[in-house]
Amino acid sequence: MYTAGAVGEWYREATVQVKKVLSYAGIGFVAFFLLSRPGDAAGVVRGAMQSVFNAADSLAQFVAHLS
Repeated sequence: MYTAGAVGEWYREATVQVKKVLSYAGIGFVAFFLLSRPGDAAGVVRGAMQSVFNAADSLAQFVAHLS
């Protein structure tokens, strides 16, 4: 019979294993995407960077309007 501590430990170990599997699957998907469609992958990165720059610009405008 499992005790409360043993079940909690088993749950934590299972969670760590699931995170590892999902991490490896994500890395594998990114590698596959980069190798099979490099142009599209570059477009995704370009779009993500543009979003970051837009967010930073919006934040800078907000702070500038505070003063």
